[in-house]
Amino acid sequence: MSFLSRRSDLPLTGDASSRYLPWLIAPMVFLSAIALASALILSGLIGRWDRDVSGTLTVEVAAAPGDAVEAVEPSRLRVEKVLRILQNTEGVREARALSQEQLIALLAPWLGTSDVLKDLPLPALIDVTIKEDSGLDIDALGRKIADEVPGASLDDHRRWLARLINLSRSIEWLAIGIVSLIGLVTAATVYYATRTGMSIHKGVIEVLHMIGAPDAYIAEQFAHRAFVLGLKGGLLGLLLTVPILGGIAYGAHELQGGFLAELSLPLYGFVAVASLPAIAAILAMLTARTAAYGALARMP
Repeated sequence: MSFLSRRSDLPLTGDASSRYLPWLIAPMVFLSAIALASALILSGLIGRWDRDVSGTLTVEVAAAPGDAVEAVEPSRLRVEKVLRILQNTEGVREARALSQEQLIALLAPWLGTSDVLKDLPLPALIDVTIKEDSGLDIDALGRKIADEVPGASLDDHRRWLARLINLSRSIEWLAIGIVSLIGLVTAATVYYATRTGMSIHKGVIEVLHMIGAPDAYIAEQFAHRAFVLGLKGGLLGLLLTVPILGGIAYGAHELQGGFLAELSLPLYGFVAVASLPAIAAILAMLTARTAAYGALARMP
């Protein structure tokens, strides 16, 4: 507290040139926190998807023609034939067909748990696990399955996941660019506010010089003031961010069991967002010190 409230020989507390700084830094920190949190949430979500589907494939076997009763036996034979192909394929560790109850559970978040689903000729799904570094030719395996079993197709999850990963990386770089731009705007604002303040208090600064005050002492007065105002603005911006992050957490809880069940900010993300006020304050302090030294060097 002594650092935040230490005495100043310059009348900076009533300085109109820096009074508005917290109100400018607050939205800067708010926007930075939203951009950073969004990038980290998306990165974590994509990372979990990547781990979940790594080394897995899915084979979909369409139901045989006819009503649900007539299609049962032909559909079962199709599934067994696909399973034999997979079990005889080098590089496949395991292949298992999902039961009807598991299929209905997968469809429940979108179609509900109605008994109507049990009467529909649902396609069969086969979960396939491949060995690491097996060198399996997935395209060739997909063609073989499609040629030998009517209505069967192989889905390689990593194809669509690769697009999502690329999108995630692009958004991460965009977030970094936004935060960097906001940092530059914040630094420019503090810089010109400090230069304006030094112009306003030029007479007082000259008196301090006359009685032997070094440039470092005067610059520290402006740097300390910028730090305090930057920290106040940063904390206000962080406070504005809390409802947004709370809304995201609530939405993720409501979507539990669905496609975005893991939509949440990781622990290190909370630490990163919580550190933004301190980063803004330090940036304001360093910028004000630089501006003050530059202005003092040009004073007679």
